[in-house]
Amino acid sequence: MSKINIKPLGDRVVLKSVKAEEKTAGGLFIPDSAQEKPQKAEVVAVGSGTDSVKMELKVGDTVIYSKFAGLEITIDGEDYLILQQSDILAII
Repeated sequence: MSKINIKPLGDRVVLKSVKAEEKTAGGLFIPDSAQEKPQKAEVVAVGSGTDSVKMELKVGDTVIYSKFAGLEITIDGEDYLILQQSDILAII
């Protein structure tokens, strides 16, 4: 994975989505238009936290996040998501 030049502030994190499954368990291919937005992502950058929020995430963690959380951005042709640590549901 290439290093991105973005540093989130406070309790925010930058995520890169994990590619959605393209094939069902039965072997059928799912077209892009029918795939759901993945809610699983890899942490690529973390903020320093705040006085009241300790950062529990680190770069490289794989997480599950809230479906409609965060701000989607594109940097150098790659899509990322910036959200607060509280929008992350679990580390997997």
